[in-house]
Amino acid sequence: MEFLTLLGKTFVLYLVVINVVTFLMFGIDKWKAKRSKWRIREAALLGLAALGGSIGAWLGMKVWHHKTLHKKFMYGIPAIFIIQLILLGYLFLKY
Repeated sequence: MEFLTLLGKTFVLYLVVINVVTFLMFGIDKWKAKRSKWRIREAALLGLAALGGSIGAWLGMKVWHHKTLHKKFMYGIPAIFIIQLILLGYLFLKY
């Protein structure tokens, strides 16, 4: 049982870190876009969301007003979040 507690704490820590990193990456990409600098690939931003950073991606879109008109982000980020919620619910019900 102690192992599951450690696993749970590690998972929560992972989610916090990946969401903070994703949020910051959206902000950095917005900053780079304003200054015509080399940009972060859209695939990297979506990949971070898929790896658990969907909340950070959504917050990054809202706070930085970034990628809000791109359909793959406008629909993709919420879709990724919903899929993650379904998977998380499945795991909780299973174990």
